Amino acid sequence: MVVKPTKAQKKIAYDAKLCKLLDNYTQILVVAADNVGSNQLQNIRQGLRGDSVILMGKNTMMKRSIRIHSESTGNDTFLNLIPLLVGNVGLIFTKGDLKEVSEVVSKYKVGAPARVGLVAPIDVIVPPGNTGLDPSQTSFFQVLNIPTKINKGTVEIVTPVELIKKGDKVGSSEAALLAKLVIRPFSYGLIVVSVYDNGTVFSPEVLDLTEDDLIGKFAIGISMVASLSLAISYPTIAAAPHMFVNAYKNVLSVALASQYSFPQADEDPSKFAVAAPAAAVSATAPAAAAAAAKEEKKEEPAEESDDDLGLSLFD
Repeated sequence: MVVKPTKAQKKIAYDAKLCKLLDNYTQILVVAADNVGSNQLQNIRQGLRGDSVILMGKNTMMKRSIRIHSESTGNDTFLNLIPLLVGNVGLIFTKGDLKEVSEVVSKYKVGAPARVGLVAPIDVIVPPGNTGLDPSQTSFFQVLNIPTKINKGTVEIVTPVELIKKGDKVGSSEAALLAKLVIRPFSYGLIVVSVYDNGTVFSPEVLDLTEDDLIGKFAIGISMVASLSLAISYPTIAAAPHMFVNAYKNVLSVALASQYSFPQADEDPSKFAVAAPAAAVSATAPAAAAAAAKEEKKEEPAEESDDDLGLSLFD
């Protein structure tokens, strides 16, 4: 006769298993397991066989085991897991690539019907077309304000209709209609909500970043630092090349405007084509201003000549 272990023995065994996994693995995926059945979970376990282990359990038990193991080993990084254990969650311990493991987990999703009271994870849109239902079933569509017509003895939906919005609870009428139309709008599986890697916790979106994304973000950061440094005239490594170039352009502009020559300016004038227009503008600006002043003076006597003729608006 096989003797079943008591609850106390089960807790001791669970605590020992969790502590062993914490010692052997440094990477953990915290996954939400809402609406995931036992058969589906078993399939995921089989798909992750090798370098990954799934551990489910009560949050209070996991928190207690982690806290005691952290105190006994002196490793406080384990405590970073405790705030993540909220709701119906589980832990996936892995030694493989975190992104690859996350992709494998996301593949195991199962379609599910819309049950009354469930919160819709996505928008549910009923497509147009023939439903195959007889005309006596039109009451369901009328209650939900779905435009229909009778075509060849069956009910046909005229236009697509947003039946349920994301975040809304599924009502009895919506659930009954979707069941009659044999529509399973939802799909459930393990969803990675947090990532633990050697004591560091971060969002799973980080796993989707590529090397090009990181380089692009780094370049944007350097550009912002350089722009700020140039705006406030504060020297930094990022802004130093721009400061040197701008300073040299200013020196070259002054040299060209004052007919002053130095060896670097005489090497190749084409290199300084950008600075030359600025110098030309600064050199011609006084002459242009003087010419404009002369034209204004010439126009003034013409206005006085009208007065000399004795003409007036009131004559």
